[in-house]
Amino acid sequence: MFWNRIRQASIRVRLLALLLPAMALATAASLWLTRTDAVASANAAYDRSLLGAIKALDGNVSTASGGLSVELPYRLFEFFQLTASGNVYFRVSTFDGLVEIGNPDLPAPPVTMAPGRPVFYDATYFGESVRVGAFLRPQDAAAPAGAGTGLLIQVAENTASREQFTAGFVRRALLRDLLSLLAMGVAVAVGLTVALRPMTRLAAQTRAREADDLRPLPSADLPSDIRPLVDAINQQLERTDALMAQRRAFIDDASHQLRTPLAILRAQVDYLLREPDPQQRQLAVQALSEELHNAIRATNQLLTLARSDAASLRLEPFDLGELARDTALELLPLARSRDVDFGVDADGGSLQAEGDRGLLQHALLNIGHNAIQHGRRHGVVTVQASVDAAGFSLAVLDDGGGFDPDVVSRLGHRFVKSRGSRGSGLGLAIARSVVERHGGQLQIEPGHPAGGARVVLWWPRC
Repeated sequence: MFWNRIRQASIRVRLLALLLPAMALATAASLWLTRTDAVASANAAYDRSLLGAIKALDGNVSTASGGLSVELPYRLFEFFQLTASGNVYFRVSTFDGLVEIGNPDLPAPPVTMAPGRPVFYDATYFGESVRVGAFLRPQDAAAPAGAGTGLLIQVAENTASREQFTAGFVRRALLRDLLSLLAMGVAVAVGLTVALRPMTRLAAQTRAREADDLRPLPSADLPSDIRPLVDAINQQLERTDALMAQRRAFIDDASHQLRTPLAILRAQVDYLLREPDPQQRQLAVQALSEELHNAIRATNQLLTLARSDAASLRLEPFDLGELARDTALELLPLARSRDVDFGVDADGGSLQAEGDRGLLQHALLNIGHNAIQHGRRHGVVTVQASVDAAGFSLAVLDDGGGFDPDVVSRLGHRFVKSRGSRGSGLGLAIARSVVERHGGQLQIEPGHPAGGARVVLWWPRC
């Protein structure tokens, strides 16, 4: 639940939620290291005092009489006891413990003693924590290390003063680290506010925009790690603007293309209602049916053009020859009605291609329909399909009068058609839109030396 709230929070809150615990852990680790250093420093300082007391005792120990005698430096012990702020204990004994002076039963060193090297260790004596310093020296220069004739000198002090010093040092370090943590938290919050100010300004500018304002968002003063997001948004805005332009163009095309047929249909219906002659009424009904057919075809072409412009391609493998034959079967009734010699010319074997089969068939249908409908009656129209190393092609070849030279360069644009054409000028526009969606091009070539045209859909391999 907590992490869900964090993920849904603002960037400022999320960063603070991640950074502040990390800084707190770093502060705790620093405080632990500070305490360790403080204990080590206190032990080093206070152990020097213990070593001074041990040296003073060592200088006042005598074995000249054959026994053991110690002349205690009372002033040194009084000063040492004042600095230690607690009890001070000492013990001088032979290494075998048979002869000793001072406080008996001081805890023995936890390690094997080496002559001339002091050892410091913590222990408990009469229920209180003490710090003990021990020093081993032989009675004479000839005595071997660890022999029973060695002297062990021990001085112990209460650790209360050390603990007070360490606790005070740690408290001051804790206060310092807490203030530093607070300062870092404020600095991070202020820094995030300043760093996120461009995004806040960008959000305010975006909210203030009109609903139809699809201009790119400014990204000049944004941080480099935010620019990819803004660039992606700008790309989406560009695609949305293009889609809106396509929809506006579709509405303009529909209004341009359907207004005239609807007006003609209305006039024909009015004429039919007023005409008393049955023969003339029959002719008017036939003209009305033909005009209605043209309006339906124009509407279907507009819908196909809108789909070819906006729909996503469904690339799939298919047989190009089979596509050409299916298209020819659909156009065969129209060809028979105009006594056109209609056929298919496909290379032998399998013509495997890749593309959106449905859109390509719509494009080929429009080209074939134009060739049959607007070509020469009793002419010849052939649908061709071929595959080569570069790509795939579908073509329609006719032996008609061809296109007007003054419109050839503009063929493929909407509503461009030759003089005398009864079509809407959308068939080649649909074909061009489909083949360009496949990365190809619409090619218009002479059909025969005597006339005609060859319209080719060519697109490359993926």
